Amino acid sequence: MGKTVKTIVLTLLFLSLSASTALLAYLHFFASDEGNLSGEWTAELDMTEQAAVTALGWLQDIEAVSITLEETESYMQGLTISVNLSFEQTDRSRGTTQGTFSCHILPENYEACREAAYEAFAMAFRELVAQRLRMAGYAGGTDRDAVEALVEQTFGMSTVSYLMSCGPALLPSLEELQAAYDGSGTYEAGEGILTRQFDAGGTAVSKMECYIREGSRLILSQGTDLVPLAADSEHYPMEYTLETNQDQ
Repeated sequence: MGKTVKTIVLTLLFLSLSASTALLAYLHFFASDEGNLSGEWTAELDMTEQAAVTALGWLQDIEAVSITLEETESYMQGLTISVNLSFEQTDRSRGTTQGTFSCHILPENYEACREAAYEAFAMAFRELVAQRLRMAGYAGGTDRDAVEALVEQTFGMSTVSYLMSCGPALLPSLEELQAAYDGSGTYEAGEGILTRQFDAGGTAVSKMECYIREGSRLILSQGTDLVPLAADSEHYPMEYTLETNQDQ
């Protein structure tokens, strides 16, 4: 009887040690990666809806023709601006990681999105102008090239240049976006909370965010238990993707 009890106790002890070892192995090889944010990450800001809504308000002022938001959005597809965020871990202790970070929006990427937005805006504008000309009994051509020629003759510039100069701002300015996203400094990550200290001209500005790391995906959000920043709340959640050449 005593031998049987001893055997059972040893078996349970062995199973308990095995489970503990397996848990430690999991935490070491898998869970530890959650706090390791090192690498180059990229998020895409979708500007399609904002650009379409802004353009729609201006296009609807063209007399006798109509266009819906859905139709306007159909012209404006894939309008995105990249946000580049990098982390470099320098220390790890008690379940938290520390290091440096840098976040920026490239001006050339912003300009490419802005130009694409106005190209799409010009396409919708030419279509509505052509409709209006046909309704008015215009005898000349109303295809794309013909309408473009009329715009250049009337305003002395291309449709895209005219809309950029005299139309509404389809996107936030580069300065506004850089103020919201650009910066560098130090960070601490642990238990799903990311704290970034921005170096701003000798003044440290702190930002706290909730984060979830799932392999090559990093999701940043404004947690309900954190004090929201008015300038930031409209930008959450942000989903970043790890660059494919990074082995994290």
